Amino acid sequence: MTFKKRVLVVSPHPDDETLGAGGTIAKYIEQGSEVFILTVSGHMPPLYSNDEYERTLSEAGAAFDILGVSEYEFLSIPSTMIGDKPIHELNNMILKVVDNFNPHVVLCPYPDRHIDHRLVFDSVMVATRPVGSGKDIEIVAAYETLSETHWNAPHIEPNFTPNWVVDISEHIETKLSASKCYESQISKSTGARSIDAIDALAKFRGTQAGFNYGEGFHIVRMIG
Repeated sequence: MTFKKRVLVVSPHPDDETLGAGGTIAKYIEQGSEVFILTVSGHMPPLYSNDEYERTLSEAGAAFDILGVSEYEFLSIPSTMIGDKPIHELNNMILKVVDNFNPHVVLCPYPDRHIDHRLVFDSVMVATRPVGSGKDIEIVAAYETLSETHWNAPHIEPNFTPNWVVDISEHIETKLSASKCYESQISKSTGARSIDAIDALAKFRGTQAGFNYGEGFHIVRMIG
């Protein structure tokens, strides 16, 4: 991993960034890189109350503090309703951040079972094309999100197979601590998004690559 890069993490909802790339975010920041988190949608009306929305924003802020993130933006799109936004508007929202932040690395959700994840992935693919500021992007990679990514229908929908694993052995406790901030989202005990499951997945990805703990990504585009 190269040092001192501008890293854009696009998260469909508050918590996806930590579940998918929390250890990598902390590692980049520790190495002197600048990380910006763009959260596309939130738990807001009509499906959720304003209080629930404010709670998730507070949880995200606490998680970002633990990860070391100071630059972020929340778009005002209700969760599960990203598809109601005209596609050109969503593309332009993400492209605006890409143009302004001019990242070297872009991490986005894998196109999995959650429709919001698929729509955000599609828009990131448009916003990161190698034209304009997109020419400066060195890596575009998709992260996995516990529960959602692993619920794709095998061989009918795309299966997540990492071709890049980041060693987060020294940052697993930071990832777990940040994950615990999302009390409204993290399940108890043996749930698919429990702390135990987060730890187990990181241990599994790590052992696949010879680390104690890792985070898996699927590289979409890379230049060198």
